[in-house]
Amino acid sequence: MTFSGDDHKTTILVTGANGQLGSEIRQLSIQYPKYNFLFTSKDELAIENADALRNFFEKQQIDYCINCAAYTAVDKAEAEKEKAFLINAEAAGFLASVCNDHHTKLIHVSTDYIYDGTSRRALKEEDAVAPLNVYGWSKLKGEELVLKNNPSALIIRTSWVYSIYGSNFVKTMLRLFKEKESLNVVNDQQGSPTYAADLAQIIMNFIEATENNNNYSGIVNYCNDGVTTWYDFALAIKEFENISCKIFPVPTSQYPTPAKRPLYSVLDTSKIRKMLNTNIPSWKESLHKCLKAYHEAGK
Repeated sequence: MTFSGDDHKTTILVTGANGQLGSEIRQLSIQYPKYNFLFTSKDELAIENADALRNFFEKQQIDYCINCAAYTAVDKAEAEKEKAFLINAEAAGFLASVCNDHHTKLIHVSTDYIYDGTSRRALKEEDAVAPLNVYGWSKLKGEELVLKNNPSALIIRTSWVYSIYGSNFVKTMLRLFKEKESLNVVNDQQGSPTYAADLAQIIMNFIEATENNNNYSGIVNYCNDGVTTWYDFALAIKEFENISCKIFPVPTSQYPTPAKRPLYSVLDTSKIRKMLNTNIPSWKESLHKCLKAYHEAGK
């Protein structure tokens, strides 16, 4: 567990802090010395451990909890349904309940995989949900339990998350570009990539807005601006990196996976733009920032 700051400051707990988003919040926290951050990994604070969670909250006053803890192995979840629901649904619901008991503002992260992919327009928060896989169902159940147990919680649905940290599409492509002369990448799934560093900043913007008496709750969407496919996303990475590896488009039917993915999961972000009066960078702009950070970090 990592502590930073003084005890009397507003305290922010970040669960699942070693993942993509948690790691980006840790990096960003340097710019927020006015807050006291507590970063916990799944080994230090497993949110599915009810007793540990309750004890943790009883030992210190936590003003905000950013729940980055999740079971995110989409294909593996098909065979590990109980584990996916334990972490993404039951544990999230219990965390929401504990936050409610301790008057802690909860910010919970969800996913575009709660949609079935049949829409052909950007998806709004109130649109019908119908997950195609176990992971999506577990995250949807988590949303329901979070709001049931803590009506003041804020849920941020996001999509296609990547970072210089953890495992993600961008880092996989960078590795495969070095190993392969050619790659096949799916070109019939449309969505919006999300740079985890941008999402981390949006979360901190919400916390600052709450500090200024804007108490947002319910569900909001966040992703970078613009629409792409995994194929065009890969091409953009290749272009930025000036790589010679050939990339070929293939339909989802030629790349079967245990978990079915939505063919269209573009999120409408007009609600969050209005709430925070903010502009959202394009996915290409943010991809460029990420790749620059990747090389600066010596990855």
